[in-house]
Amino acid sequence: MGRLLTRGRLLALLLLATPVVLAIALMTGPVAISPAAMLRAIAGYIATPETPPRDALILLEIRAPRVLLGFSVGLVLASCGAMLQGLFRNPLADPSLIGVSSGASVGASVVIVCAGNWSGLFQATGLGMVAIGAFIGGALATVLVYRLATSAFGTSVNTMLLAGIAVSAIAGAINSLLGYLADNEMLRQMSLWQMGAFGTANWPRALIAAGVACLVAVWLPREARALNALLLGESEARHLGIDVQGVKRRLIVLTALGVGTCVAMAGAIAFVGLIVPHLVRLAIGPDHSGVIPAAGIGGALLLTLADAAARVVVAPAELPTGILTALMGAPFFVALLLQQRRSL
Repeated sequence: MGRLLTRGRLLALLLLATPVVLAIALMTGPVAISPAAMLRAIAGYIATPETPPRDALILLEIRAPRVLLGFSVGLVLASCGAMLQGLFRNPLADPSLIGVSSGASVGASVVIVCAGNWSGLFQATGLGMVAIGAFIGGALATVLVYRLATSAFGTSVNTMLLAGIAVSAIAGAINSLLGYLADNEMLRQMSLWQMGAFGTANWPRALIAAGVACLVAVWLPREARALNALLLGESEARHLGIDVQGVKRRLIVLTALGVGTCVAMAGAIAFVGLIVPHLVRLAIGPDHSGVIPAAGIGGALLLTLADAAARVVVAPAELPTGILTALMGAPFFVALLLQQRRSL
C-alpha cells in the first residue's frame, strides 16, 4: 500500500482536528450545548463564578475533566501501542500484552471484593481505592513479566510476550474466582470497571492522567531512533551503538506507568493501542519519529470521539466507552489477521 501522507501533513491534519474534536466532545451529551451557548456559559462563569450558569457547571465540572481524561488516556494508549509494536516487531502488539491491563483488573477486583466499606478511603484525593488497587496490580504484573523475561543474557521480547500471556491467563483466573465470591453489587462494579468508562471522571483524575500523558508525549519520541534500529534486529541495533537492554527497561517502565495510570483512572479500554498505530503506519510508514506522535494524537482524538458518542448512542442511558472501542476494534483486528494471512 502506498504512503498516503507525509509525516508533517498527517501531524498538521491531526493538530488542526484537535480543537474541533474537543469542542464537539464538550457540546455533546444528554444536555446538548450549542457553540454560542458554550461561549455564553464560559463568559457567564468568568463574570459570576459564585453563581455560574447551569451550562457552565455542565461544561466545566462534568464534561471538561471527562474530555481531558479521555484525551489523555487515548494519547497514552496509542503512543504505548506504537512503541510496543516496534519493540516486539509485531503489528498485532498492544499495551495489554505485557500484563498491565490484566494485573490492573485483578487489583481493582481485589479492592472491590475485599475492601468493602473502605472503598471510599481515598475519595478526598478524587481517586478511590479501586484506582489505587488497579495501579498497584498493573505495576506488580509488569514487574513479574519483566523478571520472567530477564536473565543474565538480557531481556527477551519473545519471552516477555509469552510471560505476558501467562500472567494475563492467571489474572483472568483470579478475576473469575473473585467474581464467584462477589455478591451482586460487587459483581456489577467489577463488570462496569472492566468495560472501561469515563463516567467517574473528575479534575484530580484528569490532571493525573494529563500529567502522565505529557510525560509519555515528551519521552517516547526520544526513543524513536532506538526503536527504528530495533526493527533491524537486536544485534544490528547493538552494532549501531544502541543500548538495547537500557532501551527495553526504559520503555517497559514508561509503559507500565502510563498504561497502569490510564487503566486505574478509566478502566480497561481495548483496541485503541492496536488500531491507531497500525493505521498511522499504513499512512506514513514505519519511522517511529512520526508514528509515535501521530498515533498519540490520533488515539486521543479517537477516544474523545468514542466517549462523546457513548454519552448519546443509547440516551438517556450511557454506554461504557470500552464497549464502543471493542466494537470498532474487533472487526479491524480480524481484517488485520486476514491481511497478514494473505501476505504469508
